[in-house]
Amino acid sequence: MEKRIKTLYLITIAAILAFLAMQVYWLYGRYVFSLDEYGRNLSSRIMESVDLYNGFRDSGKNILDSSDSAGQKMMFPIISLSISRGDTIRTARRVSIYTYSYHRVLGVDTTVPLTKEMRAKALDHVYANNNYNTSMAYDSVHYDASKAKDENETWTAAHNVVIAKDRPFTKEGIDSVLRKNGIKADIIVSKVDSMVWNKSVRNLGSLWRPELYVMVPFSQLEGRIVEITCRINPYDVVPMMWPTLVVVLLITVLLIICLILQFSTILKLSRLDRMRNSFITTMIHELKRPISTLKMCVSGIENNRMMEDPETKRELMRETRNSLDNLSAYFSKLRDITFNDVEQIPLNIRSVNLRGLFSEVTSAMVVPADKEVDIVNDIDSALEVSADQTHLVNIVGNLIENAVKYSGRYVEIKAESSEINGIVHLRISDTGNGISSGDLRHIFKRFYRGRAAGGDQPGMGLGLAYVKLLVEAHGGDITVDSKEGEGTCFTIKLPQ
Repeated sequence: MEKRIKTLYLITIAAILAFLAMQVYWLYGRYVFSLDEYGRNLSSRIMESVDLYNGFRDSGKNILDSSDSAGQKMMFPIISLSISRGDTIRTARRVSIYTYSYHRVLGVDTTVPLTKEMRAKALDHVYANNNYNTSMAYDSVHYDASKAKDENETWTAAHNVVIAKDRPFTKEGIDSVLRKNGIKADIIVSKVDSMVWNKSVRNLGSLWRPELYVMVPFSQLEGRIVEITCRINPYDVVPMMWPTLVVVLLITVLLIICLILQFSTILKLSRLDRMRNSFITTMIHELKRPISTLKMCVSGIENNRMMEDPETKRELMRETRNSLDNLSAYFSKLRDITFNDVEQIPLNIRSVNLRGLFSEVTSAMVVPADKEVDIVNDIDSALEVSADQTHLVNIVGNLIENAVKYSGRYVEIKAESSEINGIVHLRISDTGNGISSGDLRHIFKRFYRGRAAGGDQPGMGLGLAYVKLLVEAHGGDITVDSKEGEGTCFTIKLPQ
């Protein structure tokens, strides 16, 4: 049985650990999913911020931008398209951006201030005959936009070059927009060797120190990009998991509690089984002595020669009565200890003198030959209590018997009494072995036997449980104070 309990114990621990490992793995996966979702939401907010900033630049609003233009020039893009046919059809797009000076187009000195009408007239000169007059441009730049997805993307890229020339994309400007949207990031505005047409989002860093990298081209034809790196705080991700965490935690705790309670119940049943077997063994041992004595006495009574001796006859009869009394006491104790309610115990209440009762119990006590017992009776001779005398004798007798049993060669047993507010306090102390602190909280439990009783001392573990039951049946209470190696004091409180 013990081997199976240990095996079950190990299996239970393994099951709990395996379940916790599965939960940790599941939560890890859930955290990764939540982190990805948080990253997607954050990247969308960054993209929206970049689009918002580009919208401000396109509309000419000042968002911490510095322009290199004083309004003296204008730029116009032209897109040319060519299609070559062969095994496959190839489309080539070319973007040309021409720069014009208002003063040069109008033929006036650069010191002449420009009016609105003068600007409109210069625009008409440039855009003559429904086409750009490229001969009047003082500068031009050309790009191969064949990798653009379509004409719309090509026009957007060309427009971005014009915007970037007039209102540059600055680190300060995009940082201002990001901070207004609650995003703190490291920003790098740079230029690469090739054209970049698509946005890019990547996860950087470790799982517990994640970073989100976002790259957005703002002037595709010039290879100009902005790189935004955001550090993600895991504590910002965890709140997204709170409902899941709470449910998982509750289920985990519930299952673990169920496993523990189940195993605890099995252990209790195992202990009860051991207590039952121990009780049966002890009961057989306890009953064997008086039964053996009775058999011996019956054999003596059948011997006519022994019965002719009056002294021998009286001795046999006395031993027979003592054995029968012991059997009766055992059965009475078993009967009373099985009551579920102390009110079920029958009581024959009458006035009992405590000093006289204590003297009666000690005078009938059988002291082992190898022990010396000193009895001190300091109970007030006038003190009486209303109680069942038979049960009170059993209470005092059990306490004295334990004091003698669990002591060395010499023990002093002392009884004292007092009356406080109608409650009689009877203290029975001894100088025996004492009770360990670990046993003190269990000594009144049925069938419990402490370490001091772990040797060859006979007993069923019912004595003190029986005492407590009888005291409570009288409406009283019993407490114990003991130090191992110094002695024990039981205090019985009974209503007078």
